[in-house]
Amino acid sequence: MKRIFSIFIVIMMAISCHAKEKLRVLYVGGTPDINTIGTPPVDSVVLAQSIRERSNDFSRFLKKRFTHVSAINGKDYTPEMSKSYDVTIFDGKPKDSSSDDALKTSLLPFDFDCAAILIAEMSEVIGNSIGSKNDWFCLCLDNYALGWKKDHPIFNGPFKVNIVPEIRPIPKTANEYSYIYGYTLPLETEMWKVHESTGYENGQRIGMVSRPWGYTDSPDTEIISGGQCAKSIDAIAIGRHGNLFHWGFAAKPSDMTDAAQATFANAIVYMKDFNGQHPIARKLNENIATRDNVTAAKYYASRECWKEMEKTNMRFYLSMDSLVKSVKAKMDAGKEITPMEAMTLQMPLQKPQPIPFSKYLKDREPELYKIFGDDETEYARYYDKNRPYFIPDKDGYRLEIDQEARALGIANNDIRLLDKAIELLENGGDDAVIGRTLLERYTLCRFATPAEWKTWLDANRDRMFFTESGGWLWLVDTLDPTIPGNDYSVLTACTTPVSTESNVLPEATDRENPVAIDAYLSDTTDGEKEVVLTMTVHDGFHTYAIVDSNDPFIPTEIDIQLPDGYKKHGELITPAQSPSATATTYYTGSGTFRQRISGEGKGTIICKVSYQACDASMCMPPVTKTFNLEI
Repeated sequence: MKRIFSIFIVIMMAISCHAKEKLRVLYVGGTPDINTIGTPPVDSVVLAQSIRERSNDFSRFLKKRFTHVSAINGKDYTPEMSKSYDVTIFDGKPKDSSSDDALKTSLLPFDFDCAAILIAEMSEVIGNSIGSKNDWFCLCLDNYALGWKKDHPIFNGPFKVNIVPEIRPIPKTANEYSYIYGYTLPLETEMWKVHESTGYENGQRIGMVSRPWGYTDSPDTEIISGGQCAKSIDAIAIGRHGNLFHWGFAAKPSDMTDAAQATFANAIVYMKDFNGQHPIARKLNENIATRDNVTAAKYYASRECWKEMEKTNMRFYLSMDSLVKSVKAKMDAGKEITPMEAMTLQMPLQKPQPIPFSKYLKDREPELYKIFGDDETEYARYYDKNRPYFIPDKDGYRLEIDQEARALGIANNDIRLLDKAIELLENGGDDAVIGRTLLERYTLCRFATPAEWKTWLDANRDRMFFTESGGWLWLVDTLDPTIPGNDYSVLTACTTPVSTESNVLPEATDRENPVAIDAYLSDTTDGEKEVVLTMTVHDGFHTYAIVDSNDPFIPTEIDIQLPDGYKKHGELITPAQSPSATATTYYTGSGTFRQRISGEGKGTIICKVSYQACDASMCMPPVTKTFNLEI
């Protein structure tokens, strides 16, 4: 009997050992389990406790499944550590930064080639500076996955995944994108639950989705699953770019379903095979336009879009008019109203007047309007005809026509354009100028002679690919650094140095920094003072004023802290707001926030402005700017 019992113990121990995968896993923590983005400051003790609990949760989960696990805080991490592990999991930033530009800090070396899984917004925070396509489309991922590739390895072992599908309604916002990009969505689709609770309801961390446009235009990427979110149906919840794996869901393991736990563990096993690799195509400008923008521009120039905008404006007016009436009725009944309800009463509410289609087009397409007027068929023809020749402008966001490619009649994503450019280079004279311009515009090579260009192209022709999200470039499908064609430092070397003169111009907005804010003190006519904050939002962008309870966006928050001897006088006066398709409202263009104050003495007024800027296709990471005003 003893012998049988001993054999049983040995068998059970063997099974237990085989339940663990022989992998070295490094967990880099440092983020709390509670949401701190776009929220009031969290007590430091509560924050530290949440960070510890989340890190311990991940550590317990990993140690049950892998033979060698280490867990450290992000502030203690160095990139060299990852070389001792098969996979690194980033759930925190490698180093702390208190600047407003913390999200743009380079946290990993450009040549980082260790297999890594990045959780939620860490894909952006850490991956942005090294050109990861796992960028910040929206911090709005809920708790369901959809459109997953059922035959992908992460759903098929070694840990058993038992997904229980559910048929659920398509998110409403996904339909808005379907109109723009010309596809039809069903009313319902198959989904499965990744974690039990939804982030925006209980204050937990919220997941992040990445942009789908141009994601798979390079062979180093794969989209594995979408998720229920406030963006397009094809927004990426789970995907891989080179050695960087995006796990968009933010829940800690103990909050995940059994299926999600197994899937996450399988993703770790899957990624070990990408150790020693790195992205080939680099998305160095996360706002870069792709040819999908042409599809969108064509829709925006249509009567269909114009009519939908008119309907949206009227729906918003009727909704807000009803809300204002209900708030006033509440006040008349002697009931207390909330700060959000008080803000609605300050909104200038005016019934929208119909905008003629011609004016709509003139405002949206001023240059093309001079040519096509209000003939929507001509706009559509323009975009269709020139689709093969569009290329981003110098900022990378707006598309313009490559006149050289169009004159040759060869699309820029047709490799015959490179052949033709080399031929022009061989011709010499003006032809050679055009040829070299095209070759240096669409490749990362800088050869001196036509023969060198031809040798390179012929040697690599069969493995070349064109990437729009990676810079509208022809690259070579190889990780061999000795083969020319993939070195992005060529672009850096060609960049004009930034002036270091001291006479800096006032802050301006652009695609990368779409919001400019200024703060100052002003005297009122009755002898008091007011704190004045001006917000300028770049054309095409908006920040949020009021956010509908069903929307995951982050409202603009103004926090004014006064020194002793001063108090606020009246409510904060806010700029006019623009409507959206829901009860959410926007700040656009230039606007002013004003807060009257009264009192005496000297001191410092601390003004904190928190906001999130979005345009029609994506949202930027939230930002908080602080201003100190002496009084």
